Amino acid sequence: MSNHLSIIQKQVKAPKGQFNSFGKYPYRSAEDIVEAVKPIINPLGFSLILSDEIVNLGNRFYVKATATITNNTETYFAVGYAREEETKKGMDGSQVTGSSSSYARKYALNGLFALDDTKDSDATNTHGKEQAKQSVSISASELGEVKRLLDECQTMDTLKEIWDDIEEPYQVLPIIKELFTNRKKQLTK
Repeated sequence: MSNHLSIIQKQVKAPKGQFNSFGKYPYRSAEDIVEAVKPIINPLGFSLILSDEIVNLGNRFYVKATATITNNTETYFAVGYAREEETKKGMDGSQVTGSSSSYARKYALNGLFALDDTKDSDATNTHGKEQAKQSVSISASELGEVKRLLDECQTMDTLKEIWDDIEEPYQVLPIIKELFTNRKKQLTK
């Protein structure tokens, strides 16, 4: 069985064809990535499947998107998460979920096809937030391991050790910060 994923990743080029006039930066959407991917994977017999699931982590809801390609012999997937805001000005609940879904799908696609987004909207559009140094994603199994460690953690010292053991790029992920914050609150009650 050959590994088509590396071949596909080398061929996928998804230019940033969108422009945010407010933030003055180019970006690519999940739809842009899908359109760039189909002409490469379809001739190889692969199809692309995108799915979403709402997950509750701590007291926040996230959209967990999974991007999968398969040819019924080989299957590859990546997962992306995006937190749902409780409210967002000018959007109703379904639009908030849809926006989170788009972000999560984009990150899943970026991970699956090894697309670099360091200069994309989420790295440059900080609106006063800490600037992202690089595009970082975490797999579902890695996230599960972090959650398991936190569930087993019984002291603040152990919590600090777990935090220190996590590689620095992963410490900036909102989902990781949220998990640690929630466990810290539980331990200090």
